[in-house]
Amino acid sequence: MKLSFHGADQDVTGSCHMIECAGKRILIDCGLFQGGRDLYDENAEPFGFDPASIDFLLLTHAHLDHCGRLPLLVKKGFRGEILTTAASRELARLVMLDSGHLQEEDARNKARHNARRGNRKEDIVPLYTEIDALNTLDYFGRKALYDIPLDLAPGLRATFIDAGHILGSACIHLEMMENGRRRSVLFSGDLGNSNRPILRDPTVPPKADVVVMETTYGDRRHKPVDQSVEELYRAISETFSRGGNVIIPTFALERAQEILYFLREGVEKSRLPRSMQVFLDSPMAISATSIFQRHPECYDEETAKIFNKGDDPLSLPGLHFTRDTQDSIAINRINGGAVIMAGSGMCTGGRIRHHLKHNLWREDSSIVFVGYAAHGTLARTIIDGAGHVHLYGDEIPVAAAIHTINGFSAHADQAELLAWQRKTGNPERTFLVHGEQETMRSFAKLLDNTRVEMPVPHQTFEL
Repeated sequence: MKLSFHGADQDVTGSCHMIECAGKRILIDCGLFQGGRDLYDENAEPFGFDPASIDFLLLTHAHLDHCGRLPLLVKKGFRGEILTTAASRELARLVMLDSGHLQEEDARNKARHNARRGNRKEDIVPLYTEIDALNTLDYFGRKALYDIPLDLAPGLRATFIDAGHILGSACIHLEMMENGRRRSVLFSGDLGNSNRPILRDPTVPPKADVVVMETTYGDRRHKPVDQSVEELYRAISETFSRGGNVIIPTFALERAQEILYFLREGVEKSRLPRSMQVFLDSPMAISATSIFQRHPECYDEETAKIFNKGDDPLSLPGLHFTRDTQDSIAINRINGGAVIMAGSGMCTGGRIRHHLKHNLWREDSSIVFVGYAAHGTLARTIIDGAGHVHLYGDEIPVAAAIHTINGFSAHADQAELLAWQRKTGNPERTFLVHGEQETMRSFAKLLDNTRVEMPVPHQTFEL
């Protein structure tokens, strides 16, 4: 039995781990590397294994840094079975198609840039295309149900457990037998923050011999969510009183839906004006919201009650969905009184960059960050206090009010990560992944019931 690591190793993105047992190779996730580096080259590098040798891929959830290299895996020869929950399958389809479109768009932009510089010889090829993403859907097989074991092969069984992170997210418990020896490995995927609206809290994990867990927020505590909601309402009210707009860089999956939920509550409780205009300027987030509405099996009790009464907890007066580019451009003619939510959450691309260009320089507007911002991203640059940023060839002064509200995180914080790990018993080894190096070191000091490992890329361990 072997466990190897091929992404999100002493880093926050690109999750990809492999188990070898009973003559089978099982991949847990295959995500895209994200951030401020030259990511095409990093994502295009060899996986560290032969994609054609993989028998099963178990997908914990549909965020891009967990599913975003699946089309490349298939393009390079994967012909196994992809297993995940029904909700994750729908969201992964959306995410992969969007990513394929962006890969093609980036390739075209690079080709135009090279042509302008007189370099027409270099062949610019996208990492993968929308067609590659569509081809990947052919390999999605059985749908996993929470807490119902799936037999993969003799001596191999996988159970998906609700991770409470985004719709359909799961931890994966692998039970293995080889040469008469039994071992169990528990992969956390990304763990959710408890007591959130819409989704259930993470399920109590089973005991395991080996634990592989994320550490995104392993060095800090989140603000209580009610304080964060109040902070959001206050930022919106103060901005409107100045006559400006509120720009919220938004992750399309979970974060956009959660913010809509709180905006609806704010209007219903008269904390926010009914005249407020809210723009969800993200085709992907709009589609994800529709998928949320189709999967009540993931809701917590309170949200299920709202839906059962015939109401929609993700709708409010003055809400506009803008899919078309021209409608998105028109939003920038609104000078005040609008909440504009657009992707991407780290401001690395998408429509949010246009809205930042039109509002960052305005003292009456506000930029409200409600999610994680990796080092090297535009979001992190603004949060860290940059006086100017470069957008579309222009140097834009940062004069808007900048708010960072970390209580909305969909990730468990240090206390919740520690509590989750302790519920796994006394695992022989705990592998820390999906975190920045200093964060992992900080969290590792708290673990006294296990041997801690912090693997580097392509490192292999005997189990």
